[in-house]
Amino acid sequence: MLSLKKSLNILKKTDALLDGHFVLSSGLHSPKYIQCAKLLSYPHLAQKICLSLSKKIKKNYHNIDLILSPAMGGIIIGFEIGRLLKKETIFCERVKGKFKLRRGFKIKKGSKVLIIEDVITTGKSSLECVKIIKKAKAKFVGFACIIDR
Repeated sequence: MLSLKKSLNILKKTDALLDGHFVLSSGLHSPKYIQCAKLLSYPHLAQKICLSLSKKIKKNYHNIDLILSPAMGGIIIGFEIGRLLKKETIFCERVKGKFKLRRGFKIKKGSKVLIIEDVITTGKSSLECVKIIKKAKAKFVGFACIIDR
């Protein structure tokens, strides 16, 4: 697994780690901001972070049936983790302000679902994903992300 130092070096190398004064969508203020889109524009470097995250997931979560990611930020990360773990991966997207499954995606009753995001700040999107899982009568097993603010 990547060390914190190596992960930060990758974020700096891709210009994904920004310094300044930022007002996050949550309303919180931060001297740093991670623009994951910049990281993902370098797939060969993003792959190193995703590989490290997939190893942590393997270590902590067993018997995952499905990965669910919120659009937009979680889609690419979810896809890559799903590829590495050989798991089906779907995403939800906002329709009139609420997350919904579309495009024929379904969550099977009783399946074990892991939510994967790029960044979790307040957890609002992740908690909305949990509601979708519970509505499907599936089992929510946990969250995984690149950045946990």
